[in-house]
Amino acid sequence: MPIYTYKCKKCGQIFDFLKLKKSEKAKCKKCGSTNLEKQFASFGVRMNDSSSTSGSSCPTGTCPL
Repeated sequence: MPIYTYKCKKCGQIFDFLKLKKSEKAKCKKCGSTNLEKQFASFGVRMNDSSSTSGSSCPTGTCPL
């Protein structure tokens, strides 16, 4: 189930859309328009540092995750 980010060309609202069905069409949550532009969305990845003895790359063990 992909999540897409759109910008409405009518009112400028930016929103996320969870596509549950292949045939499902996105529409603006503010004005209801289907005149949308798909936005580039980035994502984050957290990786564990397996070379450390504690399993963390934080030298003190008190760093925020």
